Amino acid sequence: MRSLSLSASPVVPSSVASRVGRLLLAAGLATLLSACGYNDFQSKDETVKAAWSEVVNQYQRRADLVPNLVNTVKGYAQQEKDVLIGVTEARAKATSIQVTPETLNDPEGFKKFQAAQGELSSALSRLLVVTENYPQLKSDQNFRDLQAQLEGTENRITVARNRYIQTVRDYNVTVRQFPNNLTAMVFGYKPKENFTVENEKGISTAPNVKF
Repeated sequence: MRSLSLSASPVVPSSVASRVGRLLLAAGLATLLSACGYNDFQSKDETVKAAWSEVVNQYQRRADLVPNLVNTVKGYAQQEKDVLIGVTEARAKATSIQVTPETLNDPEGFKKFQAAQGELSSALSRLLVVTENYPQLKSDQNFRDLQAQLEGTENRITVARNRYIQTVRDYNVTVRQFPNNLTAMVFGYKPKENFTVENEKGISTAPNVKF
């Protein structure tokens, strides 16, 4: 009698089994990280960085306008030397502070940046008050062009800062909420610096720039 032979089950190569195991492990980790809020941290952290970059860009845009503004005013009001020097020095201080996304995690660095920009705002305000005494300056076309540019920049600064404030609030709430706060501790996510409440009131409406 002819014997019947049972075919053996196909053997899965160890390399294939290992690859499948790694894929399953990766999928499991991805699901776990998503459930514990890790992906939210990644997304919101990038959103905050983008908002911060826009704030810095708009402040730089304002700083770039200052030299032309000072030179134009100087042509009509050289006697306002102290005010002009004050604006120039405030701009130099503001632009000397190096800011990066890491500044958001550095309370002292953030405060220095905020204070320097506040000093430049105050210096520009004093300069604008002085220009009211010079009708010829206010009628100068170059000066009027700078007026429009500065006003537009101040509006953009306000919008950028308000957007940053909202994104940081959203991020910080996520960091502090349970169980996300456990994930934050594991991966080193910390609350980020924001503009002070007192400073927020000053930017709730765009400055009225008039020359």
